[in-house]
Amino acid sequence: MNNEPRKGNPTDHLANERTLLAWVRTGIGIMAFGFVVVKFSLFVKQISLALGKPNTIHQYGYSAPIGILMVITGALSLLLSLLRYKRTERQISTNSYQHSSTFLYVLVLTLMIASIFLIAYLIESM
Repeated sequence: MNNEPRKGNPTDHLANERTLLAWVRTGIGIMAFGFVVVKFSLFVKQISLALGKPNTIHQYGYSAPIGILMVITGALSLLLSLLRYKRTERQISTNSYQHSSTFLYVLVLTLMIASIFLIAYLIESM
């Protein structure tokens, strides 16, 4: 790792690191929820087979693609948060910080799309 002294206010660098860690927790949470969504269809299938009602399962399960999309979104949020951390670190060191919300918009939009599909799937399966 880089052990050179950083320019800029140390509290700004520490805040940047805390922000990175918050995004890492968010990415892990999104991936975990996506995993649960994928495994939910398997759970429903197993329960219906155990109850002797195999025809109650929808053949067109959307939970797997939605869950996979959420896992991909979580993984991308990890990568993008690291890139944002490095860019912010560079800007703090050169005293040229400029805020950008692009990463936030992309993440929220992707999660909203996955949520809409998940809601539609849940309504359809009622």
